[in-house]
Amino acid sequence: MDKMKNMNNILAMVTFLYSFIVYILTMAPTTSFWDCGEFIAIAFKLEVSHPPGAPLFMLIGRLFSFLSFGDVTKVAYWVNMSSVLASALTILFLYWSIVMLGRKVLQAKVGEETDLQKILLAGAGAVGALAFTFTDSFWFSAVEGEVYAMSSFFTAVVF
Repeated sequence: MDKMKNMNNILAMVTFLYSFIVYILTMAPTTSFWDCGEFIAIAFKLEVSHPPGAPLFMLIGRLFSFLSFGDVTKVAYWVNMSSVLASALTILFLYWSIVMLGRKVLQAKVGEETDLQKILLAGAGAVGALAFTFTDSFWFSAVEGEVYAMSSFFTAVVF
């Protein structure tokens, strides 16, 4: 059991780090088009956004904006970074969810997996999580200051 648990956690962290690095390298350094500028501004100043609003996103964005240390030219970068981190954490939880669902499909009990089942579970988790990493709509919300990355993260945590 310990061997599968260790391999499972290592691969989960690898998918997290891989997606985190990809998103950082492709992140918008400032604001991008549509609502991102509004969300960055409301996170920085804790103002009211358009309905229905996103109070938790604003509060978390405000915490990330403190990392600019008073340099207002870096606020957009750090609010965008909150989406990068939330998206990479979504991929981490997605990996674990796929492995958990795969266990049920294979009827593999924890600690009693065959070598083939271990490979199938780890492979399915990695392929599924990394495939979602590069989907168009998720990638775009991962690299800009929008509420969708945070929403995906909390949905993954709840699942």
